[in-house]
This record gives sequence, structure tokens and C-alpha cells, in this order.
Amino acid sequence: MVARMEGSFATRAVDGTRFSDVRWVADTGSTNKDLLEEAAAGAPEGIVLVADHQTAGRGRLDRTWSAPPGASLLVSVLLRPSVAPEHAFLVTAAGAVAACQACSEVAAVFPGIKWPNDLVIVAGDRFAGRKLAGILAESVVSDGRISAVVLGMGLNVNWPEVLPPELASIAVALDHVVGHPVDREKLLVAWLRHLEGWLDRLGTDEGRELLMLRVREMSATLGRPVRVELPDGTFEGTAVDVGPEGHLLVVDDATGDVVEVTVGDVVHLRHRT
Repeated sequence: MVARMEGSFATRAVDGTRFSDVRWVADTGSTNKDLLEEAAAGAPEGIVLVADHQTAGRGRLDRTWSAPPGASLLVSVLLRPSVAPEHAFLVTAAGAVAACQACSEVAAVFPGIKWPNDLVIVAGDRFAGRKLAGILAESVVSDGRISAVVLGMGLNVNWPEVLPPELASIAVALDHVVGHPVDREKLLVAWLRHLEGWLDRLGTDEGRELLMLRVREMSATLGRPVRVELPDGTFEGTAVDVGPEGHLLVVDDATGDVVEVTVGDVVHLRHRT
């Protein structure tokens, strides 16, 4: 069990949402891992775990995610959604769209979604292309159905002005973009409220279609040249759509074929002139 700790974050329910148990800790290994353990112990949905710092946070493909203590919104939520396994990607999509909306609402920053699960600053800003956040959903499947999903996010909020050399050209925080500190608690509450709305829509075809429409509208990947790095090779092309199963559709430059990318790294390339 994760101990509660009074601090800058709310340790109360977020009114009007399923998020009835908000916990804040100074330090943990991984908020996702902690809530996966809670899920395995039978905990109900609605637990939110926020940490000032995590020592074993990771992203997709087991990449590490590191942030200075107190500088990022490091949060995971325990969900028990009624979605089929083939629709599990929609939980990640809901988290990404809600994060874009929260950044817009609280900081007047309008990031884009880099397929499949990152937030980046979009073209037109001096920080264009830099990573603002990463999102990772981990499902617990039992007897062919999803019994729980832990959705985690690391959102860079108030980072030092000077970043380490290995991050200086690829990462950014909200305070860099807006020029002043941003309230992490307000971001948390805004994200949870927007997330609640999208989770409520996952039970209907219309709701799922609307979510995917928002994903496409907020995409920083669609319409641009990309390099797709797969386990068995690499190719370049133009990203043209996100399919109903969350797969990226890319027109291969070499063959003209539309390739359905289900998993892999997508690198944004410079727009061709």
C-alpha cells in the first residue's frame, strides 16, 4: 500500500468524477507499478497516485522517464473500464486528449499528440517538436477480458531553465513555453476532469468515434513525413491517418503502399519543400 502524505497536491476526491481517492507522495519507484499492485490486490477504480519524484518510471518500450523532484506532474490512475481488449488503446488516447485539453485550459499551451503516446510542442513555436509528456497504459487481462488499466503520465511542468545536454534539444516543460511557473495541482484536476468525460464516452460507438476524431485533430504526426523504425527494418513515408484500432497509416515513399503501423518508433522528419 502507498502511504498518503500531505503536500502541495490535493488529497481529496475530485468532485463529479470517479476519482475518489487522490494520494500524493514525495517519492516512489513507479506510480504505475504501485497501482498495478493495488489492482492485483482488488482495489477499486478511482485511485489516483501522484509523486513528486519517481526513481523507476518508464515509458513505452521500457524507456526510462526521469524528472527533477517536484518539477513534473507524475501521475497514475487505476481504472476498471468496460472495454474490449481491442479497444484498450482508447484509454491511452483518452489520456492524451485530456492532457492536451488540460494544458490548454491551465497554461494556454496547445500541444499535439505524437503517435502513439507522447505530447509535443507543435510547429510555429520555438520549441516545436520537443517532448512535453509521455503516457503509458498498462492493462491487466484475465480470462480474455480487461480487469484493470493503470494509466500513467509524466508531464514536464516547471523544469530548470537550463536542461542537461542530452535533453536540451528534445524535451521541454510548460514553464519554458509560457515563461512562468504553472500550477501542477490545477493541471492534475483539469486532466482528471477531462479524462472522466472521455472515459464516460468509451461505452458507445459514437463516443469512441468522437474520441478518435479529437485524436486526429490534435495529432502532431498526421500529414507530415516520418521515419518508421520497426523491429525488422525502417522506412520513410507520410503519415495519413490513425485507424479505428489506433494504428498509424503511413504511405511508404518507396512503394506508394499504405502501411499499417501497429507498433514501432515514429520519427518526425522535416517537411519536404
